[in-house]
Amino acid sequence: MYRFSLRKIAFLFLVAICGQNSVVAEVFYADPDSNAAIWVRNNSSDWRMTAIRDNIVKQPAGKWFGNWSGNIITAVGNYVGAAAILDQTPILVAYNMPGRDCNQHSRGGAKSIEDYKQWISAFATAVETRKAVIILEPDALAQLDCLLIEDKVARLEMLRYAVNQFKQQTPKALIYLDAGHSAWLSASVAASRLLQAGIMDAHGFSLNVSNFKTTADNIRYGNAVNAALNQQLGIIKPFVIDTSRNGNGPDGSKWCDPIGRKLGTKSKENSTGEQPEMTLWIKNPGNADGCAAPAGTFVPHIAYDLIFGYF
Repeated sequence: MYRFSLRKIAFLFLVAICGQNSVVAEVFYADPDSNAAIWVRNNSSDWRMTAIRDNIVKQPAGKWFGNWSGNIITAVGNYVGAAAILDQTPILVAYNMPGRDCNQHSRGGAKSIEDYKQWISAFATAVETRKAVIILEPDALAQLDCLLIEDKVARLEMLRYAVNQFKQQTPKALIYLDAGHSAWLSASVAASRLLQAGIMDAHGFSLNVSNFKTTADNIRYGNAVNAALNQQLGIIKPFVIDTSRNGNGPDGSKWCDPIGRKLGTKSKENSTGEQPEMTLWIKNPGNADGCAAPAGTFVPHIAYDLIFGYF
């Protein structure tokens, strides 16, 4: 006759009542070839290596794809495939909009509307039916005001096309249209632009990408955007917040490599079922914004200072 401890009985009871309805949180994929990971491999004797390895390299963050990625089907396919082998969910960022970043530090992007459509369609093709979280074109909606009228129309058309491609080709991917952050557009303007960009067919929207605004401020803002979406079309959408560098909040309006910032909440789903749906490291901590070094370059002292919040 078997003897069971009270703890064992409680565990078996929970298994019995939950069955297959239990919720398993997503395990996000950490890029083994991120800029930070490459730096760690090449600088094993550096005094900052252990801290950067343990606090940044091992943490899941976004993998950004753009005109530097080469064959996009190969690049995306290999990355999503590597995550799928581990049954993990990759965080991908599509960042190839023509006129990207209003010709500032991250200027570039596809050369034409048709070029972009081919690129984003290939991106979706590469994801296929595998799991992924996809952040679609950071700042593209928030920066509409820097464009001529005809270019605004074209950008919205490209975003709608992108959303439609992902809807058709990636049934297990969660697509988030970027909507800026809590100190950029008014909630009503953000909602209007999201609607024009096809938010109805996307899973949700993203906030605070590559910025430093607090999670609390972005929750209030995201809820306000949803209130505006509900008022304008009767819909409410999940949203995610980039928490990669918002641990100390912002330094005023400074956005380009400000000192004294800190890592925020690691990538995870919200187990309460409330907004935000996820907090994610969408920006890669330690990668420059374009002032301390060329945009996207890994700077070890920035990474190290983010770990501890050093000024």
